[in-house]
Amino acid sequence: MYEKLERLSLRLRANYADEDLEWRDSPFAWIKSRPSRKRGKIAEELVAGLCDVERLRIARSPDSDADLLVEGVRVEVKSSTLWKNGRYKFQQLRDQNYQIAVCLGLSPSSAHCWALPKNVQLQNWEAGSLGIGSQHGGSAGTDTAWIDLEPLHPPQWMQPYGGSLEQGMATLRSLFDP
Repeated sequence: MYEKLERLSLRLRANYADEDLEWRDSPFAWIKSRPSRKRGKIAEELVAGLCDVERLRIARSPDSDADLLVEGVRVEVKSSTLWKNGRYKFQQLRDQNYQIAVCLGLSPSSAHCWALPKNVQLQNWEAGSLGIGSQHGGSAGTDTAWIDLEPLHPPQWMQPYGGSLEQGMATLRSLFDP
């Protein structure tokens, strides 16, 4: 699965100008230098490509409350490149009209993925669970959350929903299988 994501990344790379990057030998280095809005679009394209590889039906969302329709289910895509402290931060999680948030984490030589049902993410945010908190307005903030985690040691509440790229995509697929 990682090799498939790597090939998708390298194919998309041709659409973006080459620049001098920190992650020189990584197939994801070109993504890191893009503005956040552009990185979000690239992540959507990568997730859509992975869904296509998995033979899941995909379409664009008809509105901005979700990024994709996967098997007719509204999916929000969040991404993070690995920060210097060895953590991912999936930002701008809002209570919008989607059922699943796919969190795609890219590091220089690996990728991680979680397919989080929205109700699970909201319950843990409201409960003040480890790894998810309000992004704006401190603990009193109620409109936007972020998930902060170390890839190999995600919070316990996230563990059933992915980890490796393969686990995250299997979880996503399982949410559509009868």
